[in-house]
Amino acid sequence: MSCQDNNRQPIVLLVAVAVFAISLTAPLVKLVEAPAASAAGYRMLFATVIIVAWAVLKRHSLRDIDLRSLGFACLGGALLGFHFIAWFSSLDYTSVASSVTLATMQPLFSFIIGYCLYQERINFTAGIGTAIAVTGGVVIGWGDFRVSGMALWGDFLALFAAGLATVYFYIGQKVLKKVPLVTYTFYCYGFAATVILIYCLAVGDSIWNISSNDLSLFVLLAVFPTIFGHSILNFCTRRISVSSISMAMLCEPLGASLLAFMILGSIPTSTQVLGASLTLFGVYIFVKHQNKRRLV
Repeated sequence: MSCQDNNRQPIVLLVAVAVFAISLTAPLVKLVEAPAASAAGYRMLFATVIIVAWAVLKRHSLRDIDLRSLGFACLGGALLGFHFIAWFSSLDYTSVASSVTLATMQPLFSFIIGYCLYQERINFTAGIGTAIAVTGGVVIGWGDFRVSGMALWGDFLALFAAGLATVYFYIGQKVLKKVPLVTYTFYCYGFAATVILIYCLAVGDSIWNISSNDLSLFVLLAVFPTIFGHSILNFCTRRISVSSISMAMLCEPLGASLLAFMILGSIPTSTQVLGASLTLFGVYIFVKHQNKRRLV
C-alpha cells in the first residue's frame, strides 16, 4: 500500500462515518409527529446549542470570522434550511426509499457545478462508476415510486433538496479555507434554524406544544445526522472535492433502508438489495479510479 493510500484512509473513514450518521435522518423523521419544517428547525436549533456548548467548553471564540465569510456562512445556512424543509416535507408524500434516493442525486448537480466553476473533470472509468452508482440509487427507489400527484410532488421536493445541498457544500468548502469548522457551523446552523423557524411561523406550522418523544428525536437528529454527519462532511471538504462527497452520499439510501428495517421494521425489497449492490460497486469504482489529485 502506498503512502498516498495511507494518507487517504482517515478521510475515507470520516466520510463513511458521516454518511452512516446522515442515513439516520429519514427513519428518525418518519417517527416524528410534529410538522416536517418544525422538526427541521428544532434539529438545527439543538445542533447550534451543542456547538455553542462545545465552543464554551474548549474556549473557542465564535467571532473569528470576517464579514464576507459571515455572509457566505449565512447563505449556506439559508440553503441548508430550505434543503431540510424540502426534504423533510417530501417524506410526508413519498416513502423513505424514494425520498432518500432522489435527495442523494447530488452528483448530477455537483459535476455540473464543479465543471463550470472549477473545471473539475472525472476520468472515463470513474464516470462509469458514477453512472453505475446513480443507477443503483434509482433502482433502490424504483419499486417504491408511487404514480400519484402527491408522490410526484414529494419526489420533486427531494430532488430540489439535492440541488440545494450541493450548493451548500460548495459554499462550505469555500468558507472553511479560512474559517474554523466550529465557527462556520455555528453561524451556518444558527442561520438555518432561524430561516426554518421563520418559515414555520409564516406557513402556520406549530413550533409549540412539542411532545417529549419528538424533542428526544430532535436531539438525536441534531447529534447524529447533523454533528456527526454534516459537520464531518464539511470538514472533509478541506481534503476532498464536493463531487467526491456527493458520490459518497449515494450510499445513504443503502444506510437509510437498513436503518429503516432496524427502526421501523421496513423489510428491504429485492430491488433495493440489487440497487444497493450497484451503488456500492459504482462508488468503489469511482473512488479507486478517479484522479487522486482531485480527491485528496
